[in-house]
Amino acid sequence: MESVLVVDEDQQRSECLKAILSFIDYDNVHLAKPESWKDSGLSAGTVGAAVVAAESADERWLETVRALHEWDSGLPVVLIGNGARKKLPPEIQSLLIGQLKFPPKYKELTGILQQAAVYRASQREGQGDHSPELFRSLVGNSRPIRIVRTLIEQVADSDATVLILGESGTGKEVVARNIHYHSARRNRPFVPINCGAIPAELLESELFGHEKGAFTGAISARQGRFEMAEGGTLFLDEIGDMSMHMQVKLLRVLQERTFERVGSNKTITADVRIIAATHRNLEKAIAEGKFREDLYYRLNVFPIEMPPLRERSEDIPLLIKELITRLEHEKRGSVRLTQSAIMALSQYHWPGNVRELANVIERLVIMHPYGVVDMNDLSEKYQPEPGELKDAVIAEDRLITVGSLDIPRLPRDGLDLKQHLTNLECNLIKQALDDADGIVAHAANRLGLRRTTLVEKLRKYGLQRTDEVT
Repeated sequence: MESVLVVDEDQQRSECLKAILSFIDYDNVHLAKPESWKDSGLSAGTVGAAVVAAESADERWLETVRALHEWDSGLPVVLIGNGARKKLPPEIQSLLIGQLKFPPKYKELTGILQQAAVYRASQREGQGDHSPELFRSLVGNSRPIRIVRTLIEQVADSDATVLILGESGTGKEVVARNIHYHSARRNRPFVPINCGAIPAELLESELFGHEKGAFTGAISARQGRFEMAEGGTLFLDEIGDMSMHMQVKLLRVLQERTFERVGSNKTITADVRIIAATHRNLEKAIAEGKFREDLYYRLNVFPIEMPPLRERSEDIPLLIKELITRLEHEKRGSVRLTQSAIMALSQYHWPGNVRELANVIERLVIMHPYGVVDMNDLSEKYQPEPGELKDAVIAEDRLITVGSLDIPRLPRDGLDLKQHLTNLECNLIKQALDDADGIVAHAANRLGLRRTTLVEKLRKYGLQRTDEVT
């Protein structure tokens, strides 16, 4: 695990925090006082998280948080102590990943440190030669997704403008990031902007920037997304929601490759690759007078259409496996699904597409940590009607079940094997009891155990049982 920096004036509390962190396997812990943490010999970018003690009587920690942010802007900072729950200035809140009381509760501490690890990883994803872990929506062997992967390979090395079409949640930004990553611009910025989430009157400033005093509230000059993406890729998400006024301005930039900041007449050259995306039918929007035809043809140089998940249902087992592997890598838990659960999910129509599937898997990990999920454990909306479950055959290499057909994946950082096996045994016993309507003798037969052995296990794990019928 990555190192943790604890900044605290109280030596006793520092040692206590170090002991707690060591107990949850954070062995590389550095203790420092507010006035001397810079002398610890640590380098910016090498620390996974900073824990700063916050005392209501002494607010030097406010300056410590600011100094840590200046030292390493991507460093997750956690406040801990009696003063951690007080109302904080907005500029300090924006620099924190969380706040805890002292002594911290186990679940809160581990949860916030896992969040810090994920945040830190996301900060580093686009740096150097490391590939961003954003390929999960492109996992699969179906013909539609193979076509998408081929199109990405064909267009990545060019500077052609790409228009990505598809329903919400299909992974349009994933495609855009893959195009950028495989292009010659991969070491330059990838800058996304959601054109539908920003009010029309502010979008021009967001795209092109503004000068000081250009409008009320413009207290300083500011770069726009075009300048931020210089030499790289600008991803214009939900381009179909852009106002007609902004469409005219964007068309000019695409034609001339120049623009001006709001409130300035200085022309700036834009060396930026444009990738746009929308879930709307732009040809219909053109017919309705809501989208400019000339802009459409400027954007639609190389179209890529993302298929909805319901049209690539054969990819669902592989997507589930990839999503679980990602959660394991992020140390957020794991889960296994039985064949009937996978078959049920494969027949759902998925209006939210891959994003909805990812949410379902994350929810199952929370509800059944390191357990086995059967079809009956799924929410009612994901369960097929009686008799509607098709007799689909899923290849063994696609299974995520626990049993002879599949070997569970070991998380990269290992796991508590004893606890994992205990959880697994408990889940299987519960399933056997449910299938046997609580009759212990029948459940024992299903598990291949003697009845007395199962009774001992029920007592050992504190599992409730109904009066059995022998």
